[in-house]
Amino acid sequence: MSGGVDSSVAALLLREAGHEVVGVTMKLWGGDSDTGCCSVSDVDDARRVAQQLDIDHLVFNFGDDFDTHVVEPYVQAHATGITPNPCIECNRSVKFARLAERADLLGFDAVATGHHAAIGKRADGSLTLERGHDVKKDQSYVVHMLDQAQLARTMFPVGGMDKSEVRARAAEIDLRTADKPDSQDVCFITKSSGRETFLGDRIEFRPGSVVDTAGQQVGHVEAVEMVTVGQRKGLGLPGGGPKRYVVDVDVDEQVVTIGDAADLLRPALVVEAMSWVDGPVAATVRVQRSAHGATDLADIRVEGDRVHVDWQVPQTRVAPGQSVVFYDEGDRRVIGGGICTPR
Repeated sequence: MSGGVDSSVAALLLREAGHEVVGVTMKLWGGDSDTGCCSVSDVDDARRVAQQLDIDHLVFNFGDDFDTHVVEPYVQAHATGITPNPCIECNRSVKFARLAERADLLGFDAVATGHHAAIGKRADGSLTLERGHDVKKDQSYVVHMLDQAQLARTMFPVGGMDKSEVRARAAEIDLRTADKPDSQDVCFITKSSGRETFLGDRIEFRPGSVVDTAGQQVGHVEAVEMVTVGQRKGLGLPGGGPKRYVVDVDVDEQVVTIGDAADLLRPALVVEAMSWVDGPVAATVRVQRSAHGATDLADIRVEGDRVHVDWQVPQTRVAPGQSVVFYDEGDRRVIGGGICTPR
């Protein structure tokens, strides 16, 4: 229970279905937090909802795991010019790994979350990971790493509901989270200080030259580690003229290359650190490159620990470090996903 409305209603639905439910809030970040799911107020909201639902509430301190698997890799990624997705790494290493281990030790049958995703079953008994009913709130992208064993002990109670239905159910019994806004931010990056301050306190920023695709210097950045592929602003460029985008970041050489939209297009990409829902697949798939982005058709082929993605139509370059998730051609079921390589 993160302190949000989705996990609150997930607990409500499970209790109504007759399950023995215990609410768990994970204490992950020990530093300043004024957003996300790690603030003191969020923990308090989860505790109060558990009281309203008359269920036990526990707080597990997984701060060391969070630092090791989420915060430290996030910082090191930026130091090397990679753009990470910390929320996905939190799901991978903490919410569906460390928490599941603790649930096993305590004798629980399943872990349920408030994610808008769904779990189905094929005729042969294998499980599927599918998009949530509310397309605008679908979160299958951020839980794409779940395999058969993990799916077998996971529940997504609100996955079949629209967000408006979730809020309506919460309002019916006056849950304190009924009108609480959705969290959209990284929990350890405060709104007051921001990403630049957080990273600047942990790594040394280096200035960088901004060059065009011909190698001509056209601008300057104060911190090359803060620049990502696809970025348009903060590049020290004069106003006016055509739109220009970051097409490459070389942290070692302290060089940022910019170009127009066509310069961002790529015919293919390579994905590593793959997770498969039910084993490797080579097929025509739909590919999603951001949490709520559109999908595009591609052909994928597996070579060892990597997957080569060949776009059917060239697509904008994916920032290295970002998650790439494959869906079936019907754009409903998750096949697997991984992380875009630097080259």
